[in-house]
Amino acid sequence: MAHTGHRETIEKLIAGLDGGDVSVMDEVFHDDALMDWPQFSERIRGAENRRHVYANIPTLPRIVTRRIFGEEDLWIAEATLDYGDGASFSAVLIFEFRDEKIARETAYWATPAPPAEWRAAWVEPLAPAEAR
Repeated sequence: MAHTGHRETIEKLIAGLDGGDVSVMDEVFHDDALMDWPQFSERIRGAENRRHVYANIPTLPRIVTRRIFGEEDLWIAEATLDYGDGASFSAVLIFEFRDEKIARETAYWATPAPPAEWRAAWVEPLAPAEAR
């Protein structure tokens, strides 16, 4: 059974961050939540560390959600993060819930790259709205 409350929690988080309001994180994350950033080999443990990290991020990105899906206590959000300086990343955010709040987020970011010519005969380009 899908928990629509979990979708709403993720939408609230993304809308808050997209609007520059990092305080929304205190509403949707458990105080002991983990945030894993595997590409940097980093983990943010707990609310205090999360607050310090996000208080010192030079620029929060504009977030364009592609889709949100999941069931039970495991949900995924696909998005594009646009930092406004030409830096744009495709992101996959994996959320694990406990008692209606986020207990763990694992985030993967990828820099967009041009498609490889060698596979052009077997693929189709995404429309700009699909690629965001």
